Amino acid sequence: MINQYPWWKNLLIVVVMVVGAFYALPNIYGEDPAIQVSSVRGAAVTDATVDDVRSQLRRLEIDSKAMDLEPQGLIVRFNNTEEQLKARDGLKKSLDEGYVVALNLAPSTPDWLRALGAMPMYLGLDLRGGVHFLMEVDTDAAIEMAEDRYVGDIRGLMRDSKIRYLTIGRASAGGVQIKFRSVEDRKSAETLIRKEFRDLLLADEEQGDAFLMSVKLADQEMRETRKLAVQQNVTTLRNRINELGVAEPLIQQQGENRIVVQLPGVQDTARAKEILGATATLDFRMADETGDLQDAIGGRVPVGSRLYKERNGNPVLLQKNIIITGDSIVDASSGLDQTDASPAVFISLNGTGASKMHDTTKENVGKLMAVVFVESKTETTIVDGVEVKRKFKVEEVISLARIREPFSKRFQITGLDGANEARDLALLLRAGALSAPLEIIEERTVGPSLGQDNIDMGMKSMVAGFVVVMLFMAFYYRAFGMIANVTLAMNLMLLVALLSMLQATLTLPGIAGIVLTIGMAVDANVLIYERIREELRNGNSPQASIHAGFERAAATIADSNITTLIAGITLFWLGSGPVKGFAVVLCLGILTSMFTAILGTRALVNLAYGGRRVNKLSI
Repeated sequence: MINQYPWWKNLLIVVVMVVGAFYALPNIYGEDPAIQVSSVRGAAVTDATVDDVRSQLRRLEIDSKAMDLEPQGLIVRFNNTEEQLKARDGLKKSLDEGYVVALNLAPSTPDWLRALGAMPMYLGLDLRGGVHFLMEVDTDAAIEMAEDRYVGDIRGLMRDSKIRYLTIGRASAGGVQIKFRSVEDRKSAETLIRKEFRDLLLADEEQGDAFLMSVKLADQEMRETRKLAVQQNVTTLRNRINELGVAEPLIQQQGENRIVVQLPGVQDTARAKEILGATATLDFRMADETGDLQDAIGGRVPVGSRLYKERNGNPVLLQKNIIITGDSIVDASSGLDQTDASPAVFISLNGTGASKMHDTTKENVGKLMAVVFVESKTETTIVDGVEVKRKFKVEEVISLARIREPFSKRFQITGLDGANEARDLALLLRAGALSAPLEIIEERTVGPSLGQDNIDMGMKSMVAGFVVVMLFMAFYYRAFGMIANVTLAMNLMLLVALLSMLQATLTLPGIAGIVLTIGMAVDANVLIYERIREELRNGNSPQASIHAGFERAAATIADSNITTLIAGITLFWLGSGPVKGFAVVLCLGILTSMFTAILGTRALVNLAYGGRRVNKLSI
């Protein structure tokens, strides 16, 4: 019979609407002020931790709304932000150094919905409040670090092959410079280096009686080194932020050497800023016990050694050769040394690092080994009214101990200033050392009140657009306009449900996409209704006009929506940040609009007019 759907198609629409309503429902419950307690040692927070937190809150006379033990840690919910801040301050003082207490906002979705996997959309920085960092990676430093590694590798290669050289080190203009006594030594070294490092560019130079060779990275390797430095820093920052316990962070590359970090819900940015920008790592070196320390202090440092200072200012002479760096560390935790209860960091190495450490300590039992703390910093000064940035490296010996027996994979370091430094150093080492220094070049803070203002204005814009469209459709298309309004509400519900199911992050551009979707959703209804009116004017019966209107408008609707979908996909592909958020909502809105405008509207029209004689349509 004309204008009637088979039962299965009506059932399909009903099932889709019910599922959509179910997954859209959590968004009406809002969020609770909360704190997140997580372990910085990577261990799971246990029921004992829950009991400890509960007893501490009872001591502080703070009532918690609920406590949920989740994979990322313990989430404690409160009735208001005053209790949240008071609990955060109290727990930071009472819990031991192994825990991080971070402010958070937890969805207040009922347990029965959460048990079935229904969760609300995440809110972006502009809606939830938080902090935005734009960080620049010093890719030139990554090149310098790569050249330093080649210095060590080439020095060891020539030593093993017994090729004599005078000096080897980084050149001031870039690259590695090697000085030889004779042409024969230089030629032998050139043959060896070309064989072992085929991608390096070699060139011979003359300087008085010395014979020089310059070694430079190829352009392709330099590009790859810069690219890899940014990618590794993105991964490292993500690990560090996970350690901080921040929910739904955004970390992504912007351009060739910049990284955007957004931390929604963060209200106190001091610790986040300190951890994100830190470039601390460790070098393990053998002490030079044969060189004359006084001569080194006077400026005559032995070849193959460097002069360092301990934290108390005492000079110490160390070998230039690095045993391992922080890159070999796979796990690190802070604690207390069992002998004297001093702060310590317990280190675990990967297979390669453990092998190097075992070989070195086995050959040097009874000798001194140093742990050097290395940190890159940037200092900004004003010179003649111009802001000048100076980059420098802080290197200090934090531990100088005699090797009692060989060790490899697990050991501990001491000599730290306190428990806080031990905890932060363990966090940095466990999350990974930055492959190149980072500088925060832009910082913006969005307060939670401003975020709420954005939500309120966004909601008002959606409601205003929704109401205006509904009034126009009801006035212009009468009963058919009311049907379009019902499907418009269905479309909005399905769009919210899809965003919730995908756990997408809603931002202001996303709200703009929803408002645009509301306007575009009725566009298909307008095309269908105008086609029906045209068929009626041509003298066709109401039922035939309905059938022709839906059938003949389908191709036009598909064409207009597919072209818009292509534009949305292009925006997502080429855009970044807010543009991508807008594109995601736009593309999902097109899909839901086509479903509700074609199938949903047709089903309601069929229910109202199908299967019976109709003399006149209210359109």
